[in-house]
Amino acid sequence: MTVLPRGGGPAEALVAVEASIEDRWRRLLEEYGVTAGTEAESDLVELVVTDTSVFEWRVVDAAYDRVDCTDCGNALGAGPTGCGKCDHATGFRFAAIETDKPATPPGTEHALRVATAVARTRHRYGVRARCGFELGLPLFLQGELPGTAQAQACRAAIDKLTEEECERVTSYDEVTRLSSRRAR
Repeated sequence: MTVLPRGGGPAEALVAVEASIEDRWRRLLEEYGVTAGTEAESDLVELVVTDTSVFEWRVVDAAYDRVDCTDCGNALGAGPTGCGKCDHATGFRFAAIETDKPATPPGTEHALRVATAVARTRHRYGVRARCGFELGLPLFLQGELPGTAQAQACRAAIDKLTEEECERVTSYDEVTRLSSRRAR
């Protein structure tokens, strides 16, 4: 389980999303009649990893968690930037199916998936991207999606923060408070 250095809502949201990833994997095992920890589970992992486009993103993330990269030894897609196999897997992670929940704006599930990927493999992303996506996790999880103007305003506010502040903030309100004190 990934632990965010920033606490508050983003950390709680990541715990909830990771639980949903594990729950979806358990349901997939049931659907396929596979027992966890068996060779059949390993075969299912390989099936998912081989063609991520036919599975939903939570299933793909769960499968990646269950296979080690043969180049760097980390979970597939979670290795350092520059690990060819992890970089490749990260790209294919985004080929997976994403279905918006009913009564949510189109693209909300995509935003949740991207924010989850950033939060779970934060070392692969810059400090400002981590800040924006991690702070967005609670909103996306609740089915909210900011409009373009709101997202651009948040990005501009984040750009005014120091890297240390970007790592420390736990809400967009805190970003706004800090960024309003300085020009850039």
